Amino acid sequence: MLHAKDTRLFKPRLEQHKDIQDLLDHIQFDAKHGQIWFEENRMLLLHTSIMGYLRKDLYQMLGHERTKHFFIRCGYQAGMKDAEITSKLRPNMTAEEAFMAGPQMHGIRGMVQVEVNTLKLCHETGSFYADFNWLHSFESEVHLNEFGTSDEPACWMLLGYACGYSSFVMGQTIIYQETKCTAKGDEHCQIIGKPLTTWENADELIRFMSPDPVADQIIALQAELKTLKQNIYTSSESDYTMFNSVGESTAYRQVCELLKKSAGSKVVVLLQGETGVGKEAFARGIHQASQRKHAAFVAVNCASIPPDLIEAELFGVEKGAYTGATQSRMGKFERAHGGTIFLDEVIELSPRAQAALLRILQEGEFERVGDYQTRRIDVRVVAATNEDLFDAVQQGRFRADLFYRLNIFPVMIPPLRERRDDIPLLVKHFLKRFESIYDKTIKGLSDKALSYLMSHDWPGNIRELENLLERATLLTEHQQEIKLSNLIPQYQLNQEQNLDVNTVTAANQQHMIEQLLDQNFSLEQFEQDMIQTALSRSQNNVSEAARLLGISRATLDYRLKKYTLI
Repeated sequence: MLHAKDTRLFKPRLEQHKDIQDLLDHIQFDAKHGQIWFEENRMLLLHTSIMGYLRKDLYQMLGHERTKHFFIRCGYQAGMKDAEITSKLRPNMTAEEAFMAGPQMHGIRGMVQVEVNTLKLCHETGSFYADFNWLHSFESEVHLNEFGTSDEPACWMLLGYACGYSSFVMGQTIIYQETKCTAKGDEHCQIIGKPLTTWENADELIRFMSPDPVADQIIALQAELKTLKQNIYTSSESDYTMFNSVGESTAYRQVCELLKKSAGSKVVVLLQGETGVGKEAFARGIHQASQRKHAAFVAVNCASIPPDLIEAELFGVEKGAYTGATQSRMGKFERAHGGTIFLDEVIELSPRAQAALLRILQEGEFERVGDYQTRRIDVRVVAATNEDLFDAVQQGRFRADLFYRLNIFPVMIPPLRERRDDIPLLVKHFLKRFESIYDKTIKGLSDKALSYLMSHDWPGNIRELENLLERATLLTEHQQEIKLSNLIPQYQLNQEQNLDVNTVTAANQQHMIEQLLDQNFSLEQFEQDMIQTALSRSQNNVSEAARLLGISRATLDYRLKKYTLI
């Protein structure tokens, strides 16, 4: 609990670099890529005059009340975001010291200098009271520059930030009111914060934290527009949703246009593309868009069947055809009669299976293994491969006549790196599925995690993305967002994102290792010395020492007991 007489304890902390170093350490300036990061959330440096232009334009379009509402809501969301991040950075400080991360972030951003008059909070009882002075408010200056002296307080975004930050920290709605403001002639700005239920005008205050009715109007208009578009373009839109895939990019739509043209016919379709691009999803889409959709769709991975069994699996076998064939059974083609068969990795077919497939394509007939009866069949063939079939023909691995029969309608499925605009849609699609499977709610991805997904080359394509998101969902706690550390292993993070997490370069590290090994080096003693140095720097704060060493608290506890350092 801090009172006005204790401000001498906090004012230096806001001014001394070392007391906000834990926050500064999590801010990264990546000039090479034009990015600034606070933890895994992207930040911006803006001229304050830009905020003035925005405030003035919104005022002219929406009026005073809605402009005020807009800035308070923006600040509220920013405060909630910062609280979510900073709440994990100060686990071993007092409640008041940990809370001050929000006001300090205000100062670090150049928005306002916070001076504590009174701060009382208790998480156990839920009690909260704050009285802060705001010095050098950017928002007050902006308002004075654009509108002149105000009749009421003008630090709307700062006020919203304080409400959002404090509400997240306390786990209840905390509302601030600005009692003084330099925009209306006061010497400095001042705010008072306390729980919503303790304000007499609670209903009036909470409405600024709630969505603006104008947003509801816009959403309603958007819904009407969407309905109109659906009525006009229903058949067109269905062309892009019938392929059991997700996307809106130009490359995706071009593929859909091609497949739409082939879906209504019996023509053989050859899907080409890298592994993991979703060829089976498109094959199922072709089947569902055809007149055969009520019949069977049979998918076969030719690479997963041993060469000596491929014919029996595809075309069936008669009893006694070979040792172990104790009864007759139909093959995949017979099961797909009247429907569609999808032959993935068709390049892996044995020479005899290739000949049998060519006969089906040309004559619509086949024979089971060990049988002399010719059977007629009506089946649509969709084949797929991630290799160049023409090269395989040149190498003598694939029949030329079968290649030309399959190559009537080739379609190249683009790799994920050529349809990056679809990545956010695919992320939402997969997260929705995994949330259902693992019974948890995920608050999307951090900016840095999404940035990684958008810049990654995706050698494994959609399958790789799906696997990464499933792993990340498992590692992410309920009601949290996916961090980059949960998305990819640490070594991959360093290699592919070029995040310089150490001030010592790899070359210097190698040189240091070489020097140590040239001496009478003891790894165990070196580890003990590192731990003791970390404890000394952290004044025996074990959690802080663990952070300095880059290991968990539990790991450090184990080593302390192992070396009897405690």
